Amino acid sequence: MQAGTGTDQTAPERRRRQQKLGIVIRDKMDKTVVVEVGRRVMHPLYGKFMKRRARFMAHDEANACKVGDAVRIEETRPLSRHKRWMVKEILKKAAD
Repeated sequence: MQAGTGTDQTAPERRRRQQKLGIVIRDKMDKTVVVEVGRRVMHPLYGKFMKRRARFMAHDEANACKVGDAVRIEETRPLSRHKRWMVKEILKKAAD
């Protein structure tokens, strides 16, 4: 009797990486931008929609993003103490 050889087992599937849309609010750092992502949530008691925002530090390899650009960011492995996102694409350039 042999132990399982692993031929009938499949590798666990990777989970799909999360993506978010946001606006670049800071681009002073080298190869890093700060992206603000807004969302609307309903108040649990009163039912009113409230604005909530989160800020993410994202890796911008080409330093192509400028303040005001609309971008799509994608979750990635930790790149530094605060960076866990990468700029996937620039959706709309800011008016100069």
